Amino acid sequence: MKAWLFTGANQPLELIDRETPRPGPGEILLDVRAAGLCHSDVGRMDGTLTPYLPMKPPIILGHEVAGVVSAIGPGVTDYRIGDRVVASGTQDYCPGWSADGGYASHCLLPTFSLVRLPETVSFVQGAAATDAGQTSHSALVDAGALRAGQRVGIVGLGGLGMTAARIAVLHGAEVYGAEPRREAWAAAKAQGVIEVVEDVLDLAPFELDLIVDFAGFGATTAGAISAVRRRGLVVQVGLGRTEATISTMALIGKGVTLRGSGGGLPKDTAAVLGHMAKGELTIEASTIGFSDIPAGLARLERGGVVGRIVADLDH
Repeated sequence: MKAWLFTGANQPLELIDRETPRPGPGEILLDVRAAGLCHSDVGRMDGTLTPYLPMKPPIILGHEVAGVVSAIGPGVTDYRIGDRVVASGTQDYCPGWSADGGYASHCLLPTFSLVRLPETVSFVQGAAATDAGQTSHSALVDAGALRAGQRVGIVGLGGLGMTAARIAVLHGAEVYGAEPRREAWAAAKAQGVIEVVEDVLDLAPFELDLIVDFAGFGATTAGAISAVRRRGLVVQVGLGRTEATISTMALIGKGVTLRGSGGGLPKDTAAVLGHMAKGELTIEASTIGFSDIPAGLARLERGGVVGRIVADLDH
């Protein structure tokens, strides 16, 4: 098998050949057909998030993985060779985080992490659903306790934020966005977002019940606390910075709840794939080849990427 190996902070990914692993009990071997690129991997490579990796380098990164089952370990009865699946990680287990991941031609996965990929959903969309979809759905529905009729603010209309905006619309919410990149505004409104502003503080007039911050640049967290209505809820997802300075006066004086949300569960991925199968949700994604994964991560680091980047190994 071929793989892009992460050897340590501030080191380039290394293209390696290694023996293709065999699945053990409760595991399958996946022929990777699509692997999504995530900004969190940029943070691992530049050292920001490296200390938080449960599995220390060297490790194969890539936690947005879709493909076809090519081998089955002992005791596996729920999956067969040829099944189309995605890997849905959790905070306890995630490929590319706590085990070797999807920036590779093959990936070992425990069956508890698998979600079946509907025939009508492409591998590229399936890969995107495992992070941009799963994380967004969990932040809104689980951490955010989203209800129809609520007024919801989405901070940061990148891959996760844009997906979250659409999910909130599908759940019957009134959705507003905050995004300084005006090139994303039209796409957000096409997803059903009512109004987009440049700064999170400009969301205050909308009296929002819930604000989800997918940017996480410190000032966005503080701004969300200031902008949400009294006794409103702010859910923090983004990790543009690993620290934030907030006004405890605003937090306490307004009775705001601040809640962190990272990742999600397979049920969130399954719900997103259900929306995709119905044609209700498409995650904007540009595709690259397997050999272009390092260049794709460099594009993410420079910024300006609209939607997600997915390595398409199916062509």
